[in-house]
Amino acid sequence: MASETHDAAGQAASTPGLPQLDFTTFGNQIFWLLVTLVVIYFVLSRIALPRIAAVLAERQGAITNDLAAAEDLKVKAVEAEQAYLKALADARTEAQTIVGQAKAEIKAELDAATAKADAEIAARAAEGEKKIADIRATAMDSVKEVAVAAAAEIVAVMGGKADEKTVGAAVADRMKG
Repeated sequence: MASETHDAAGQAASTPGLPQLDFTTFGNQIFWLLVTLVVIYFVLSRIALPRIAAVLAERQGAITNDLAAAEDLKVKAVEAEQAYLKALADARTEAQTIVGQAKAEIKAELDAATAKADAEIAARAAEGEKKIADIRATAMDSVKEVAVAAAAEIVAVMGGKADEKTVGAAVADRMKG
């Protein structure tokens, strides 16, 4: 009988099949399965999951901080844009003021130059009119002298005798009109 049990155990060991499905080792397999699950649970709950949770919390904190920083930068960008637009508007206003002042200065300088030129032109015109009046007066005197001399010469050529006073009076009457 001992050899029969030995033969039965030898046949059971030599029978092909999966050892997991051997009903004689089910108790042992369930025990080690439970031990392995408990060890995995403790390793995961005490070591791996806290590390993963810490990494996730750190990432969430970094994301939250980055979003807050981005929001702050966005607010600063909006403020900077408003400051830029205000500075641009102020610069345009100042430029318009400077242009207006420059136009006023140029107009004042132009008016002063025009007034100076008008004064010079008026002075030169008055001087020219005075010279023209002097030339006319001189020309009239010269014409009178030439007319008196020509009249005396004509009277003498015609055989008459005329004194200078009479010829001068006749020429003066004729020149008046």
